Amino acid sequence: MLERIYLEVEPSEAKMRLEDFLLKRFQTMSKIYLREIVRDEKCEVNGEFQNRGYKLRSKDFIEIEVETGDRNVIEPENIPLEIIFEDEDILVVNKKAGMLVHPSKRVRSGTLLNAAAYHLNRNSNGKKYVRAGLIHRLDKETSGVLLLAKHPLALQILCRHFQRKLVSKRYFALVKGRVGQASGTISAPIGRYVESRFWDVKNDGKEAETNFWVIERYENSTLVELEPVTGRTNQLRIHLAHIGHPILGDTKYQGAEFSRMCLHAYKLGFHHPNGHGWMEFETKADFVETSTKN
Repeated sequence: MLERIYLEVEPSEAKMRLEDFLLKRFQTMSKIYLREIVRDEKCEVNGEFQNRGYKLRSKDFIEIEVETGDRNVIEPENIPLEIIFEDEDILVVNKKAGMLVHPSKRVRSGTLLNAAAYHLNRNSNGKKYVRAGLIHRLDKETSGVLLLAKHPLALQILCRHFQRKLVSKRYFALVKGRVGQASGTISAPIGRYVESRFWDVKNDGKEAETNFWVIERYENSTLVELEPVTGRTNQLRIHLAHIGHPILGDTKYQGAEFSRMCLHAYKLGFHHPNGHGWMEFETKADFVETSTKN
């Protein structure tokens, strides 16, 4: 059932992004659903439509139309999670390849957020529902380190850190062919081709930059380390295909068939939201061992 809800921004919520505010106030609803509401102009701030990055002020008045039924609640599911680290503020997991991060219009279950909802609420005994805050994401076929916030304040702080690029992200990829340069930077703008609904290098796209280093060359492939300087949609996949070395298993971007898409977020570094200093986590990529046989 659609319901129009009226909210007022508290002084403590001033300077929050509209998206973060909505995630805080509607903790049982998915991030993607709340983004759709803002995109479809079903949320007004002081009588005007704003984008999700709009900075709120104290006493701002918000009108929003949301579906109050169960359809947009992330249902807890008993799905195994590989937990790397957890405390009262954050949850760090190693996402497996083939797992969606969050529910979509077509897929409502089996995602990492369904698994996180179960993990965070299994001992709640009917108390307040705890919603894992999604700070960043990985593609369905990409594996690796993923950081989640366990409460709205941690989510707000970490989202700000990611937006200001106060984090370190490194990936491993196994790509087609032997990469000649030992290291380099790929600079090519990325945009969306509206008719085909496809993201790729596009002259009028947004600036995108990726650093790379060759780790090891094999007979028909190369293991590379990647650092995304910018964060465009499918950036690493697009950039590697653009230089003629698509990721193995990434058939969407000319990659050869493989048992999986060989892209793994192996390292993530960030400042703890509670001021506990710099933290860094690493995981292994299963295709690195496979590549030694090529």
